[in-house]
Amino acid sequence: MLLPGGIANRGKVVRVGDTVRRPQRDTSPAAHALLRHLEKVGFDGAPRFLGVDSQGREVLSYIPGTPVLPPYPDWALTEEALDSVATLLRSYHQAVAHFDPTPHTWPPSPPRSMVGPLVSHNDLNLDNIVFRDGRAVALIDFDLASPGSRLWDVACAARLWVPLRPDAYITDARRGHAVQRLRLFVGSYGLDRDERSRVLTAVQQNQQWFFELVEWHIAAGHRAFMKYKKAETRIPPAKYAHWLSENQEIARATLGS
Repeated sequence: MLLPGGIANRGKVVRVGDTVRRPQRDTSPAAHALLRHLEKVGFDGAPRFLGVDSQGREVLSYIPGTPVLPPYPDWALTEEALDSVATLLRSYHQAVAHFDPTPHTWPPSPPRSMVGPLVSHNDLNLDNIVFRDGRAVALIDFDLASPGSRLWDVACAARLWVPLRPDAYITDARRGHAVQRLRLFVGSYGLDRDERSRVLTAVQQNQQWFFELVEWHIAAGHRAFMKYKKAETRIPPAKYAHWLSENQEIARATLGS
């Protein structure tokens, strides 16, 4: 059974019984070590690494549930769903806190100011979180995981799930609710005051990082990213930065002031 897959793996991810088969990458051993750690510490919100099949594909456990795919269902845009994403992300960070990333080779890391010893997921798009009964239960697609920080992951998730962007680029029920949704998300996660004060800077860096990542894949000849860029109504980085700087109300909201 063919599964949606991400941009790079679209059309290449399949379900076989209770397993998922995916193409490997040069950095797959690092992701496999991470998944083994998560299994060892009893974190249920990620697939288990089961090995490599005869075709050289990584074999992961299949997690029952529903990823959020467009057109986004109403239940995925509720405050309850948003709260559950923050709770799941905090649980992941607690589970990965004592994992040592240094023996492994990782994909490109976030900006240096956002990098620490914690391995962040780095790709918390809506289709990379599995839901059951309206609540987030698991993270999938650890292809971009690398040393980062919890602030970096929170910024990534907030950018996509709140979402943090001009209302002209929001076409669903989340439009016009950025302040309350951001306050809910950072509160449910539990960022400290210093981290909250740096959320919007991290969001801007995350948007720029992802933009550069797409351009890097295009330069490397990945056709899927070329199609993605043509189809996506992406906000120009300069316009995005201007919007963030003009929205001090959002910054105050993260501090609860």
